[in-house]
Amino acid sequence: MRILLGIFAIAIYGGITFYLGWNLRAWLNSLQVFRWPILFWSVLFLTSFGYFIGKLHVLLTPLTVLGSYWMFFLQYGLMLCMIANIIVFFTPLSTKFVGTGAVGILLVLLAVGTYFAYTPVVRQATITIDKPGEDMRVVLGSDFHLGLLSGKGHLEKFVALSNEHEPDLVLLAGDIVDDSPQRFIDKGMGEVMESLQSTYGVYGILGNHEYYGNEIPEFKQAMKESNVEILMDETLLIGDRFYLTGREDLTNKKRLALSALQPENKELPWFVMNHTPDDLDEPANLGVDFHVSGHTHKGQMWPNQYITKKIFELDYGHRQKEQMHALVSSGFGFWGPPTRIGSQSELWVIDIQFNK
Repeated sequence: MRILLGIFAIAIYGGITFYLGWNLRAWLNSLQVFRWPILFWSVLFLTSFGYFIGKLHVLLTPLTVLGSYWMFFLQYGLMLCMIANIIVFFTPLSTKFVGTGAVGILLVLLAVGTYFAYTPVVRQATITIDKPGEDMRVVLGSDFHLGLLSGKGHLEKFVALSNEHEPDLVLLAGDIVDDSPQRFIDKGMGEVMESLQSTYGVYGILGNHEYYGNEIPEFKQAMKESNVEILMDETLLIGDRFYLTGREDLTNKKRLALSALQPENKELPWFVMNHTPDDLDEPANLGVDFHVSGHTHKGQMWPNQYITKKIFELDYGHRQKEQMHALVSSGFGFWGPPTRIGSQSELWVIDIQFNK
């Protein structure tokens, strides 16, 4: 059954790729610049499967880059092609005119999306917890996907913004690397991460992509050398002031229930990191005060945010559920195409005030 489903999915994907190629060929023909059809279709299908082919060997890495950008053209190219086909069919406008307009819109979207992906913003929130404590500032980052396209320069932006706000605590809520930590190690990103400044330290958790890479021991060691403590179903008492729990990702079907990670002292604040915001009821019922997640990317590219809103109770931003403050970040990096439409790379600065 899985093989049949895989064949069906590849057939559908191949059909969409052919549809896009057919439209691109029609536009190029209208400009009288279409040449070498065999080469055209070969390059097109190689690019469409490039993201996966490029993972097979380091020498094929350029195909991963092409494949990443292809995901952008797949989504917006498909929408624009359907609109263009309708316009050409029902109006006297030519394929040349409509096609050129569609390509122009696509390039503008690519430029805008690239800007929003590589130009992070700082989101701020202030929350109040009805427990004893001294006011503190937390910086939250997630979904960096550090690797090929989200690299050292992008990480340097995060470190600079975080240090500028002088946090007491830095939380990295999963998908820190894009599958494998090898590029993080080879490109010296650990030296950048190591320069993060925080009163109580820097803590992270695993996301689904750390599991996809299947190099968790290597990842944990790289983070340790970068002064980032990775919590895997662990609860720590930090500075005798608050408890911090880092959950295993939902990808791990054997992860512990949150009830097994409850702190001993119920009077102190309890913070929880869970990469995927799959369940807010359990932490709210158990008395968690501050719950942070990532994973959703806020859909990353419009209109995908309408899908994430349907899947998750909270797919983005801050919400109070009973006594618990939940916050979901759209992420500092990106997955697949280095573009964001309808979202922007971000880090959160959360000022926590205590009532008692």
